[in-house]
This record gives sequence, C-alpha cells and structure tokens, in this order.
Amino acid sequence: MVQVKWKDDPDEHDYPAAADYLDLLAAPEVVTTVIEELRSAKVTHKKAKDILRASGLELADASNPYVRRDLAKIAAGKTLSPILLVRGDFRKGVPTQIADGYHRVCAIHYTDENIQIPVKIAALP
Repeated sequence: MVQVKWKDDPDEHDYPAAADYLDLLAAPEVVTTVIEELRSAKVTHKKAKDILRASGLELADASNPYVRRDLAKIAAGKTLSPILLVRGDFRKGVPTQIADGYHRVCAIHYTDENIQIPVKIAALP
C-alpha cells in the first residue's frame, strides 16, 4: 500500500486559487464568505472516490500533466496540500464543489480510491 504524506494545512496559495474558481459560480460576497469559512474550517478526511462522486466530476486522465505531477509527488514521498471543498446539497441537486485540489483528488484516486484525503469543507451561505 502506498503511503501518501499530507501537509497539516492547505498551502496559502490554495485559497486564492479556490476563490478564482468559485468566482465563476457565485457573487464576490458569497465567495468571500466561503473562503473565510474554508480558512477557519477544521481538517476532516474523505475518500477520493466519494469526493469525485459527490462533485459529479469525471476522473481526469492519468496522462494529464497536473495529475502526473501529483502522482510523481506521491511516488517521491513529498507532501500534498489538503483539498478545499464546498458542500453540495443532494436535496436540491447541487454537487459538492472541489474549490481547489481536483488534480490531487484524481492522483489519489489512481493511487488508491479508498485513501482518506484531508479536506476542509465550507457550506454555502
């Protein structure tokens, strides 16, 4: 079994990256609130396969350069940054959003879909 190493907290640059993505989905004041919640959220753990299912996203191909980069980091024993998520709502058909870390989730899925990934989760306001 492959041992994946994780940082205790997301990299600082992950938050602006998440905000850039979320800015395509919501108004700036909503994005600001969600990013503040992500910053203060406790780290929890979720399986790669469940994150992809909840998001409704397809698994990126293993030949994707960003997935390959993260697979190489895993193989080299380098630490990965936790994933930033925005909780969906299945009652309304709203998928979970991978605000930052999609390629890391895919790389973990290729490594072992049952690996517990550290995540921070925010709810929509």
